[in-house]
Amino acid sequence: MAYRLLALDIDGTLLKSNHRLAKETKDAIEFVKNKGVYVTLATGRAFPSARKVAKALKLNDVYLITHDGAFVAADADAPIFERRLDSDRVYQITDILENYHCHVRLLHEKYALGNKLNQKNQLIAKMNTKMGDPLFYPINFVDSPSNYLIDQPLTVPKICAKFWNESERQDAIEEIKEAVSEVRVTSSYEGSLDITDASATKARGLQVLGQKLGIKLSEMVAIGSYENDEEMVAQAGLGVAMGQSNDKLKSLADWVTRSNNQNGVGYMVKEVFRKQLRTETYK
Repeated sequence: MAYRLLALDIDGTLLKSNHRLAKETKDAIEFVKNKGVYVTLATGRAFPSARKVAKALKLNDVYLITHDGAFVAADADAPIFERRLDSDRVYQITDILENYHCHVRLLHEKYALGNKLNQKNQLIAKMNTKMGDPLFYPINFVDSPSNYLIDQPLTVPKICAKFWNESERQDAIEEIKEAVSEVRVTSSYEGSLDITDASATKARGLQVLGQKLGIKLSEMVAIGSYENDEEMVAQAGLGVAMGQSNDKLKSLADWVTRSNNQNGVGYMVKEVFRKQLRTETYK
């Protein structure tokens, strides 16, 4: 089988636990690009953050699967697929989340809206890195996002929250599922709660991109590390789980590579693509 597309999760996959890109990973991406394979990112991050990582990998002008599949685009102003939470559901979800001790982020494709919580600076910095790298695009912190939304309604591809108490997180999940219609609730890292429209998944994003490029799912390799990668890994021609992934994701995968701190992406790329001849390059 000649694979023509490689889809890569970012956090826990491309990036090491210190949130850095290893040289070996960059070299592996360049290696597979030189084989004529279309390389994209499939991430829970917002589009501006994903594009920053893409540029670091010299993936210029490629379509990116962002917001957990709710926003697929090469340019924020011209998505080829988007599934937004309408303003009523955005308000409902935000109002529920504000009853819990958590950081809330409404992730628009160009900016973010977040709540203020009094935490130690170091903890906030660490949390912000996980929640979409706000230094990469504008983020507006307000005391009460739900109050803000009353006067300025907003539609977004994704809402995410960071919890420190797992019991509270589970309570919030249950309340949102009971109160809000047609939403998908998942997690992209420990303590996270990620909400999109029910029809948005990374797997759906891959289908849309495949149709755009004329590439079949059976010709795709998808690699992920967490719960929000399950559908994508399961449906790809070759689904790959990172070494530190949970047992469920590993069971869905065709192949398990090393962990993100052990150059798992580089190892997988060399093993899977080293004997593959160059294919047509996709723009």
